[in-house]
Amino acid sequence: MYTEKYLFEFTRNVFMKMGCCESDALKIAEVFTAAELRGIPSHGMIRIKDYYQLWKAGRINVKPDVRIVHETPSTAVVDGDGAVGMVAANRSMELAIEKAAKAGTGWVSTRNSNHYGIAGYYAMMALKHDMIGLSMTNANPQVAPTFSVSPMLGTNPIAVAIPAGMQPPFVADFATTPIARGKLVVAEKKGEKVPYGFVQDKLGNPSDDPAILKAGGSMLTLGGDYVHGSHKGFCLSAIVDIFSAVCSGANFGPFVPPSVAYLPVLDEKVGEGTGHFFGAMRIDAFQDAAAFKDSMDLWITTFRQAKPAEGREKVIIPGDPEREKEVRLRAEGITLLPAVVKEMKEIAEVMGVAFEG
Repeated sequence: MYTEKYLFEFTRNVFMKMGCCESDALKIAEVFTAAELRGIPSHGMIRIKDYYQLWKAGRINVKPDVRIVHETPSTAVVDGDGAVGMVAANRSMELAIEKAAKAGTGWVSTRNSNHYGIAGYYAMMALKHDMIGLSMTNANPQVAPTFSVSPMLGTNPIAVAIPAGMQPPFVADFATTPIARGKLVVAEKKGEKVPYGFVQDKLGNPSDDPAILKAGGSMLTLGGDYVHGSHKGFCLSAIVDIFSAVCSGANFGPFVPPSVAYLPVLDEKVGEGTGHFFGAMRIDAFQDAAAFKDSMDLWITTFRQAKPAEGREKVIIPGDPEREKEVRLRAEGITLLPAVVKEMKEIAEVMGVAFEG
């Protein structure tokens, strides 16, 4: 069992040992620990090994010049200069918020970045400014379009955070696949199978093997198959890819560089690095902020009062499970899988960083 503070400091120290400045390492550590606290371990400590291996392979820039390369009063394109994704993403979302403060809305598309952690973290940055936040990213291609066996898309998450008044904020954070790739890794480390409808083998047959991607298989889009709406999941994933990459000049679809070092980087590319997209909207750009929050409170309480299905205690509003886990884990501590602890101990030993396993 680990405290948030312990994991935060370990992560900061690891990335500083890689060569990141302290301010960047602090931002990175905050996103990693936020994932653990919000009950999304697939994007937490388990990913430190991925970044360590990318660093060893020379595929991330720990001294980036994150800069604006195109700009209007309400929009911008940011070049992350190969940064750790959390660094480029933080600056991009801050810029979207700055533009929204002046223009009412702000929109930033980012190129030449890397995996940025949980999408919800950046969307939630807008909440304290009385803004709606939006965050999305493309990812390494391991997802097949509907009717295909070719892995051409990422899990391509979408996150939206909306402030409320007396009620907690509405926070939707979801992949456009039935399961995040990191959760496949977690299942593999636990020695568990996954439900059918999540992945397929290289011939397109349903599979329950979380390691099937290593054998030429692919993930499925949200819906699983056409009958259950996988074409709609394909649409959502495509929208994320276009906003994140085509708008910014990042690589799209099958050209996105993998966020794991064991997969090769293609010689062919159509842009620079991984792409993200961020948005911020002032709620007072639509109506008085207090009135908007009152309306959101009414919306949330209305849906909370929906009659639950048999066997269910209540209807869950987006953001409820993560917020409840955060409260509990801050008090009780964070449990890591033994396999993840082993990886962290190995990295700590090589990097000369303290870690108690």
